[in-house]
Amino acid sequence: MNIIRTKDYQNLSRKAANIISAQVILKPDSVLGLATGSSPVGTYQYLVDWYQKGDVDFSRVTTVNLDEYKGLPREHEQSYFYFMRHHLFRHVNLDPARTFLPDGSEMDSAKACADYDRIISGVGGVDLQLLGLGRNGHIGFNEPDSHFASGTHCVRLTASTIEANQRFFDSPDDVPREAYTMGIGTIMRAKKILVVVSGEDKAEALRAVCQGPVTPSMPGSILQFHPDVTIVADAAALSRM
Repeated sequence: MNIIRTKDYQNLSRKAANIISAQVILKPDSVLGLATGSSPVGTYQYLVDWYQKGDVDFSRVTTVNLDEYKGLPREHEQSYFYFMRHHLFRHVNLDPARTFLPDGSEMDSAKACADYDRIISGVGGVDLQLLGLGRNGHIGFNEPDSHFASGTHCVRLTASTIEANQRFFDSPDDVPREAYTMGIGTIMRAKKILVVVSGEDKAEALRAVCQGPVTPSMPGSILQFHPDVTIVADAAALSRM
């Protein structure tokens, strides 16, 4: 693992955006695996700014997102498609026909997951996968478990994940209890992985991911086995390392 220390979230976001933009400049038809949540928002802001200044071109890029809530249509303001459109898609020249997320409106879990695995395979896999890190060590919505799931699957979200996400909803009861997520096996097949981690509340999880045993009870620990992982973290997130 290559760990890059930054002094704060702004510097973290800029460094992560630099890594992503370099990927696109060097390989204009890259397949980018994208993440949602608060961690990558600053990264997307930098990418939008640099696109608008003419520094990076997304016209040949394909994107595949990590996850989507089950039961939310794309138009729902808390869907991850809505999030991506608001923070990135509508602000840059990505081809809408090449931006993919699991279909949260498909209630047949087996079909939704199989369809998404076919999409990822069809685009040739992921060149650079962007990840955040949950307080319980989850990556994507791969929650602590007894095994590492391989392909796209439907997960029952843990209480801690629901609690972390309820700030985005009007009521805790409105937070979806299930989600479709890219599997650990798919994430690990990405050629490069970029993890952004910010805040003291992530410090223990980051320590366990980097220095603890590799175990499905700490899903992100599997990244120790990937040959090309870069973690960009601020001082607070690295405070227990």
